[in-house]
Amino acid sequence: MKKRFLVALTVVLVARPFQGRAIGGPERPAPPDHAECSHLVMLKFPDVKVTEATAVPAAQGATTGAIRAAHCKVSGVIGAEIKFTLLLPNEWNGKFFMGGGGGFVGTVQNSAQSTVNLGYATAGTDTGHQGGAVDAGWALNNIERRVNFGYLAVHRTADVAKSIVLSYYGSASTRSYFSGCSRGGGQAMMEALRYPDDFDGVVAGAPAMDWTGIGAQFIKDAQAAFPAGASAPLVTPDVLKSIDAQIMAACDALDGVKDGTMEDPRRCTLSVDKMTGLTDAQRIALKKIYSETRARDGVLFPGQPYGGEGELQGWPAWITGAPLPGQTAPSLRVGFGTELFKYFVFNDPAWDYTKYQFANFRKDTELTASYLNSNDPKLDAFKAKNHKVIMWHGWADAGLSPLGTTEFYEQVEARDPNARDFFRLFMLPGVLHCGGGRGPDTVDWVSAIVDWVEHGKAPDRLVARKAATAGGAIERTRPLCPYPQHAEYTGTGSTDDERSFVCK
Repeated sequence: MKKRFLVALTVVLVARPFQGRAIGGPERPAPPDHAECSHLVMLKFPDVKVTEATAVPAAQGATTGAIRAAHCKVSGVIGAEIKFTLLLPNEWNGKFFMGGGGGFVGTVQNSAQSTVNLGYATAGTDTGHQGGAVDAGWALNNIERRVNFGYLAVHRTADVAKSIVLSYYGSASTRSYFSGCSRGGGQAMMEALRYPDDFDGVVAGAPAMDWTGIGAQFIKDAQAAFPAGASAPLVTPDVLKSIDAQIMAACDALDGVKDGTMEDPRRCTLSVDKMTGLTDAQRIALKKIYSETRARDGVLFPGQPYGGEGELQGWPAWITGAPLPGQTAPSLRVGFGTELFKYFVFNDPAWDYTKYQFANFRKDTELTASYLNSNDPKLDAFKAKNHKVIMWHGWADAGLSPLGTTEFYEQVEARDPNARDFFRLFMLPGVLHCGGGRGPDTVDWVSAIVDWVEHGKAPDRLVARKAATAGGAIERTRPLCPYPQHAEYTGTGSTDDERSFVCK
């Protein structure tokens, strides 16, 4: 065992970080022992320092929890400040699974860390800076941090993690995957665009792809919900609950099932002018929030569909404001939007969102878009390698408009009529940002992408589940159909059972 480790270490010391993938390689090696784990601090790569290598025992008797399997935990720094953590399971399945982060990241995050329980080596990164999820002050006057955050840190972390996997197990990963939501979903698409060799399959949930367009929507909505910089909500949570009830009364049953969710909220034609209980100022603000974000030269970002108005983690948290623990900005759209424009677009901490007019938006954001945005529909290189994309988004997402995601998929399909051969989109009715809400929000995305990549089983129908409480019994299941298909009730059987629906 020691001899094998030293041979692999010698290879790594003289080679650049591994960038390829081995398909059909040697049989899975025997699990390394704990002594080998500690030896990983000896590894030296160009511009990389391993700072920790600790053997972590299995969580005895645990059946739930993000990390239960025995593993070697490796942490380090790439370049000046890209921090990462890699988990190397004792019982390795020969594959690698990287997870994304959320918001502006700022801590080492790995949304796929639970895959270590399935035998995957798995890694995450802070994308090259420390800070809060809604804090971008670290980007001021620092182009290196911006580029690391935009696209480079995930790629470099993947390369380094694969090199350590090779040295530890004596074998390269046979398959590599990436999964993330929100910022992590955008990271997945950035990898598919810029580094199509890095991952065989990616899962992109509620993806933040068009950062500058999203930022424009956030500032437009901040101006509507908090005019003149007001901090008190113009549209209160109680008003939103009334709006939610009116929308559900008018549109819930349009999909054939009255269940508190809409299969596709675009079918709802209820006008804001027909809603009751609103002041003139509230009506004006709501119309602006639901509408597209526009400049003189056209649409900058799609509008916001109906959904999520009456749930605290929906509109109150993201758009109109609610007193949430640890939230300093009046809403998350105000927080993210102003931080983006202050520290990425204008490099000016004193920038005032209330005065922005969007007249020069495209010129203002051109440089920022070049390293942050991943909404280019030209995924030809990724497809040519027979790699796969699964994208998903909740229809009731008040964090990132689902219409941005459906529009992107339609652009991909317009370029490539056979896009379904490598790219499937799934829309989740009643689901908030990255989960939660009234609709079934739990899906086995790992099995879906692995089955497609490794067994050629395209995801023609997936099952989403909704638990009554965290870890509780399943109270509802629904099929998810590849967009633009939708689930339709057959007319018989329980409406809480996915078997009572067909994809149309």
